[in-house]
Amino acid sequence: MHQPIPQPSRSLAVLAALLETRTGQQIGTERAWRVETALKPVIRDRGLETLDQLVAEAACQPEVATIVVNALLNHESSFFRDAPVFDIVTEAARDMQAQIGTRRLRVWSAGCSMGQEPLSLAMCFAESYKDHLADLPEIIATDVSDSALNRARSGRFTQFEIQRGLSVRRMIEWFDSTGPDWTAKHALLRNIQFRRMNLVADPLPGGRFDIVMCRNVLLYLAPKVRRKVLDRIAGAIRPGGLLVLGAGETVIGQSDRFRPSGKYRGLYTLDGEIAESVPSA
Repeated sequence: MHQPIPQPSRSLAVLAALLETRTGQQIGTERAWRVETALKPVIRDRGLETLDQLVAEAACQPEVATIVVNALLNHESSFFRDAPVFDIVTEAARDMQAQIGTRRLRVWSAGCSMGQEPLSLAMCFAESYKDHLADLPEIIATDVSDSALNRARSGRFTQFEIQRGLSVRRMIEWFDSTGPDWTAKHALLRNIQFRRMNLVADPLPGGRFDIVMCRNVLLYLAPKVRRKVLDRIAGAIRPGGLLVLGAGETVIGQSDRFRPSGKYRGLYTLDGEIAESVPSA
């Protein structure tokens, strides 16, 4: 005899609708279990006892709704996550720079969370451009979460966070020990502009980009929203530019604007463009 499928609680349904409205992200059944875990600190800090009470507060207090959304967002990240990707992106950046001459490369890290991805990029570029530091690519890093961006701007990480994916050499070279934590040096942070942005609804960063990193963001979006986001990103990439997705993500069946790059494994270029040719302006 089949067991009945548990129905989501009313509170969970309200939270799912709130998150999707604010960010485009969905709470799938595989993520439902972590909702109460993620919101327990918020419930405690507000002197409440139940999830239902928190949902009631969020319904009538916009600032509480924002706190709830920030808590529900997945901030899982680490330095040099999927390390080979950074090697490929660094190689692509060098190749592009050689072709475009003096114009600075522009890189967009979409869904940057607490900053590990753009900081990893900044380290790669600084090491690759060590004889031409004035030409370092411009990095724009965006996220929908205010709390994550505040952490990113501070460049401050716990001992646990700093050890996730970061070598001892890079940790010592690019970070200062500040008590129990580690803080990114100004020479690294100054190469990144952090901005709040809803990837689904907000205006895109100005100008066009040579490389767009949008990793492990599409996973949480509904198919229709994924197509919209990919279409928006396509409009922000220069001809010959590259899109970098997460290991479990693809444009296949999601967008007809991109195709696999013929030169950089796992990366995508605008369909109809030659991935290896980059305009000079």
